[in-house]
Amino acid sequence: MFTHEIPMLRVGLTGGLGSGKSTVAAMLGAHGAHILQADELGRQLMQPGQRVFGEIVSHFGPEVLAADGTLNRAILARLAFTDGRVEELNAIVHPAAIAQQTELAEAIFTRDPAAIVVVESALIFETKYGGPNGWRHRFDKLILVTAPEPLKIARFIARSGPGDPESLAAEARRRLASQITDAEKAPACDFIVHNDGTLEDLQRQVDDLWPKLLAASRQPTH
Repeated sequence: MFTHEIPMLRVGLTGGLGSGKSTVAAMLGAHGAHILQADELGRQLMQPGQRVFGEIVSHFGPEVLAADGTLNRAILARLAFTDGRVEELNAIVHPAAIAQQTELAEAIFTRDPAAIVVVESALIFETKYGGPNGWRHRFDKLILVTAPEPLKIARFIARSGPGDPESLAAEARRRLASQITDAEKAPACDFIVHNDGTLEDLQRQVDDLWPKLLAASRQPTH
């Protein structure tokens, strides 16, 4: 892995579906971290005109196109998660998304060598496309956001909008089943944030975490 002597830090922020990692990312951003959201970057790569868009349509066929020429994300999600083709989608999206994350992080460090860059991604452990040394090659520190599974499912249902709660719960369980559990991830993570209480509780944990990230940024990393 790289070695650096200047105060910069690459941080992976992960957690399962509905764990609240976006909320934690926003809190870290308020402290001064530069946030890269893997989901948002992925969505940008899947817009018409992007290479990833073309590869998805070529691989999955025209049925994944909506009437306006964009991707029909509901159909694509069904093919990926319900029909068991998620690795086919990941093989197209993940390499491009990881390359873009790396490029954006390096641009930030060029502008601000003391930056702390946080990549928020649900699939840091799960992806097969993180390079020869996996996630340890990409990040200096890892943060895991945890929550009980019933709470994760409830959050997924709440944010999904109108729909049958039972169907949405089943969809949440399918997605969680495709992710490595918190218990399996925890031993490899440097920091764990427990998001099973109030927003104030969560804020206190992030406030306590920030000085630790600042201290870690000032230590040579191998």
